[in-house]
Amino acid sequence: MLEYLEGNMYKFGLRSKQRLSGVNQDMVNVMSHALSISTRDFTIIEGLRSIGRQKELVKEGKSKTLKSRHIHGFAIDLVPYPVSWDFPDFFPVGDAVIQACKDLNIPLRWGGNWRVRDLREWEGSAEDLVNAYDGSFYDLPHFELNSDEYPDP
Repeated sequence: MLEYLEGNMYKFGLRSKQRLSGVNQDMVNVMSHALSISTRDFTIIEGLRSIGRQKELVKEGKSKTLKSRHIHGFAIDLVPYPVSWDFPDFFPVGDAVIQACKDLNIPLRWGGNWRVRDLREWEGSAEDLVNAYDGSFYDLPHFELNSDEYPDP
């Protein structure tokens, strides 16, 4: 759970901080900055993930790969708070993450549009980005560091 602060700023609660443990520091920095500029609160629901957990998610159809960026701490999943799974509720959070990538010059990819490999290059809104996607697997909670600049070990 996240807390609202004066001045329309949010901060990570204990659970989000725990879920960011073991995640690459550049990802943590982007998420922290995104939260500080977001017009919508959000919480981290998953960060570093074991291969066992990944196998469960693939079996349940919630992931498409055993080579998840979560396994090496290069990905996080977040959700708008109060919790909502509706696409429009992700857009203000997506806008904040896109801006944070640009502000910090850190390349992220988003499950809202897998075809865009570096959010720093996107000029539109998060809603525009999702609407531009012609694929079939949306994963709006998922953000990952670009594998070109952050390869798996």
